[in-house]
Amino acid sequence: MSGREQLHDLRQQAHKAGIEGNSKMTERDLRKALNKVDKGMSPQQAKQQVKR
Repeated sequence: MSGREQLHDLRQQAHKAGIEGNSKMTERDLRKALNKVDKGMSPQQAKQQVKR
């Protein structure tokens, strides 16, 4: 899978997880936010923490 495909897949996962506005997030930030959501954090809180 190419880097673009991986990023697209991560964005889809983030969308399904409820992380809104993820199109401007980097691959690294998406992975961190998804990890936080998987551990029980709210999607918006995870996004805010990652963007700091």
